[in-house]
Amino acid sequence: MAASKIAIYGAIGANVAIAVTKFVVAGITGSSAMLSEGIHSAVDTFNGVLLLVGIRLSQRPATAEHPFGHGKELYFWSLIVAVLIFGLGGGVSFYEGIQHIRHPEPMRDATWNYVVLGLAALFEGTSFFIALREFRREARGRPFWQALDQSKDPTTYTVLAEDSAALAGLGVAALGIWASHRFDMPALDGAASVVIGLLLAGVAVLLISQARGLLIGEGIRPETARAIRSLAMQQPSVQDVGRVLSMYIGANEVLAIVDVNFKDGTATGEAADAIAAIEQQVRARFPMIRRLFIEASEAPVDAAATA
Repeated sequence: MAASKIAIYGAIGANVAIAVTKFVVAGITGSSAMLSEGIHSAVDTFNGVLLLVGIRLSQRPATAEHPFGHGKELYFWSLIVAVLIFGLGGGVSFYEGIQHIRHPEPMRDATWNYVVLGLAALFEGTSFFIALREFRREARGRPFWQALDQSKDPTTYTVLAEDSAALAGLGVAALGIWASHRFDMPALDGAASVVIGLLLAGVAVLLISQARGLLIGEGIRPETARAIRSLAMQQPSVQDVGRVLSMYIGANEVLAIVDVNFKDGTATGEAADAIAAIEQQVRARFPMIRRLFIEASEAPVDAAATA
């Protein structure tokens, strides 16, 4: 989680400086695309603060009302961030672009736009590589796309998605400003703003989908469940293993319930030893499974009672 905070702090610092500069230059030049970029950076700054709030709240200890802790707070706040990206980032940029297309205004000075876009690309690129470095550190050698798909830490992939969208948006804004100035068609600047809005909305939809899955109880991957069943079946006293019920209750915390069917005549002590061995092996192989419950579907025979 500390690595996630580093990425967020880097993103907030970059976005504050960029947002102020973009708004000032948008006012000077009258660029719609630059105004949209300023809105984008301001929303990203606020989103970073919300992610920090989510991290802090998710680390609260378990209570009687929340016996499994508050890990899902992070998923809730990441959903709020995604909604803000869609509504404020994408929606306002799209609206501003449409308004500029309907009522185009000649750009007064394009030079400052290029200067700001260049500086913004430098800052956003720095923020992106900080987030990427921390993500690669957490991935522990796994291929990038596989690690991204398997990541359940919304702070990491949200910052990566925001910075990626920001870099792409800067490219679109630069193209729109250049085309508007080159062909003396102010409406092209508004069109660039519309594209930026659609880009942000698309990123937001992906983040909303991921947050939704985690909030409603997404479990471990099927191959992980199969590996757990295989570990349980290695115990001589185990006859069969039922479904592995699981749910992410935090960025790196999983609740798992394994239904184990012991062979007829298995003594209580032998079953207890098998359960302890299964727990040890599963926890060692999958550290994110912090809460593991193994249920015996067949009551083992009490050896003392049958002696």
